[in-house]
Amino acid sequence: MKSIINYIRRDEWSPYVAGALLGVVGILSVWISDSLLGASGAFENLAGMVGDHIAPAKFDNLYFNYIMPPGITWGVYLLVGMFFGGMLGAATSGTLKWGKKSAFNSDEQWKSIFGEQVWKRWVLAFIGAIILEYAAGIAGGCTSGLAISGGMLLAPAAFLFIGGMFASGIVTALVIYRRRY
Repeated sequence: MKSIINYIRRDEWSPYVAGALLGVVGILSVWISDSLLGASGAFENLAGMVGDHIAPAKFDNLYFNYIMPPGITWGVYLLVGMFFGGMLGAATSGTLKWGKKSAFNSDEQWKSIFGEQVWKRWVLAFIGAIILEYAAGIAGGCTSGLAISGGMLLAPAAFLFIGGMFASGIVTALVIYRRRY
């Protein structure tokens, strides 16, 4: 038991162990909730909920009435669980940092590429998140929904997406870092 706890507290896990556990989580997700893993729709459910209160007429349409209904859905629970699960994982491994010591503020690679300004890194992260969410809508799902759940179902679109994701990641890294790392 002590060796399992020590393994859980490690900074890095074997990709095979992490992958096997992700597969178990995917199976449990379908078994317990009758839903596949996927988080991008949760943002739309929450946006629809807020929009329904601010401008109900604008959100009374086919998309928000049938495709992405506003409200607290399984995806929202999953999103909250990922956030707190990530925090718990970082806390158990001793890598959770707050304030000026946080990884987002002190990463030397970020500083060398984008500069010392914390606001600039926050703006770039926010713009990247918007692009990612928009692309997830076009692709029909986010990384977890399309790649992981689709991969579990052996859907061809999932494997095309995974290949495209890795290829675009390599190109983006080459453009941003210009072979410095």
